[in-house]
Amino acid sequence: MQHRDLGSQGLRVSALGLGTMGMSMAYGASNNDESIATIRRAHELGIDFFDTAELYGAGTGSNEALLGEAVKGFRDEVVLATKFGFDMTARPIGSAFNSRPENIRKVAEHSLRYLQSDRIDLFYQHISDPATPAEEVGELITEGKVKYFGLSNVGPQYIRRAHAVTPVSALQYEYSLFEREVEEKILPVLRELGIGLVPYSPLGRGFLTGQVKPASEYPADDMRSWDERWQGENYTYNLRATEQLKDLADTRGVTTAQLALAWLLAQGEDVAPIPGTRSAKRLEENAGAVAVQLSAADLDRITEILPHGSAGSRYPAAALPSFTTD
Repeated sequence: MQHRDLGSQGLRVSALGLGTMGMSMAYGASNNDESIATIRRAHELGIDFFDTAELYGAGTGSNEALLGEAVKGFRDEVVLATKFGFDMTARPIGSAFNSRPENIRKVAEHSLRYLQSDRIDLFYQHISDPATPAEEVGELITEGKVKYFGLSNVGPQYIRRAHAVTPVSALQYEYSLFEREVEEKILPVLRELGIGLVPYSPLGRGFLTGQVKPASEYPADDMRSWDERWQGENYTYNLRATEQLKDLADTRGVTTAQLALAWLLAQGEDVAPIPGTRSAKRLEENAGAVAVQLSAADLDRITEILPHGSAGSRYPAAALPSFTTD
């Protein structure tokens, strides 16, 4: 497995990480034993970058605890990233924010316990808090409880303000062939400041795996049942695009998912995607993307197929401002 430097603070991770959100939420029922086996298989394949969050366990710590249990036999060989920033007392979950200093510390202490660890390797602010300026994690870093600070779902001005207080190692943001918002204004600032990029949903929440069906065929507890990209004409456009990507992938002897991940990896050595999966088989497929070298002609063809990303917004209109804070 290849490795990459995220930012200029010394954080080094595998070129592909593993997102664990779907092991606890968002994509319907899951199986903990299967998820733990997948995490351990990732380690065997050389993946050492694992992503979780307080939110993913709906405040119960279940997702962090799952990850902590899976890696306890090789904790010092991996980088564990988790996140703070939501008010977990608000209903529905995820509808309010809390980045007050006392809450950051409380979340950190809980996360350390759930992860069965004496440190958090990368501690992200999951989402901005409109009522609170960008808060520093400096004390936790000084105490050795946190090694590196990260941001998520924020734009250039916010990144600059936060970085001026506590150096930021990585920004986590949705980025894929489907979602290209980061390219114009955010990525140049990251490179100016020496901050790495961690794309989440790098396979378009599964659309770019080729295993897809219309929104109406997903259960209500699966976010794809309401995602605009699975609706009506958007679905038709996106399906046609993925079919063309599959044709290109076939000529290269790779899968559509591998093509999509290889495209992301080709965007820079400071980019480390975290595709999520519960399946060890799918994980092995994703890991194969690091060996895929795309030619200039391949990259041009991909741009022809999806010049501006997918049809349909990545979040509902009412929620989108919280995930694009400048």
